[in-house]
Amino acid sequence: MSDGASEIGTVGGVENTGEIDNGRWKFLPEWLQPREHEREGSGRRRLVEVTLLILAGLLLAVATVNDLIEQAHVNHRLNADLLTWHEYTGHDYKNVSTEQDLYGHTTRDVVCGNTTPGPPKERVQLCLLMTGPIVDGRRAAHGGWYLRPKVEDVPIYRYGCFGTATPARFCGKAAAAAAAATDAAERGESAPAERGEGTPTEAGR
Repeated sequence: MSDGASEIGTVGGVENTGEIDNGRWKFLPEWLQPREHEREGSGRRRLVEVTLLILAGLLLAVATVNDLIEQAHVNHRLNADLLTWHEYTGHDYKNVSTEQDLYGHTTRDVVCGNTTPGPPKERVQLCLLMTGPIVDGRRAAHGGWYLRPKVEDVPIYRYGCFGTATPARFCGKAAAAAAAATDAAERGESAPAERGEGTPTEAGR
C-alpha cells in the first residue's frame, strides 16, 4: 500500500478504520463511532440505522402531539369547571382552585372557592365535585362540601357534604380514616389506626 493510501486499510489482517478526534468516541460501540470513510459492503447496515432513527423520530413526534392534545383537553375541562363553579355559586371570584384526580386518573375534579369576598382560603369555602362530559361549556356538579377558613381540602376538615359527596366517603373523620387506609395500602404500609396513630385534627380545635 502506497504512502498516499487511505487511513482505512488492513494491518495484520485487522481492519484499521482510523481515529476521529483522537479517539474521543471510543466509549461508543464500534458501529456507532463516526468514521471518515464508509466501510465497504456496509450500505445495508447504514440503511437499517437510518430507518431506525427515522422511526424513533416519528414515535417521539407522535408522543409529543398526543401530549399536546391531552393537555388541551385538560385545559378545556378545567375552564368548564371554573365556569360551572361561578354559575352555581353566583360568585365571579378569580382566586378559585381546581384539583384534578391525578391518582385515580379520572376526569373528576374538585373546585373550591370562598363563599364571601376575601383572600384565598381566608373565608369559608364551597367545594364542588365536577364529573361527566362538557356540555355547553359546563360540567355537572352533583355534590360538594364546605371548608373552614385557612385549611387544606382534606377529608378531616370538610363538613356539610351534600349530593353524591356522601359524608362516609368524602367528609369528616370516617372519610379521613378511609383515605389514610387507602393511601397506606397503596404504599404497602399498615393503616394509621393499626399503628396506634389517630387522624389529624384541626389546629386550635
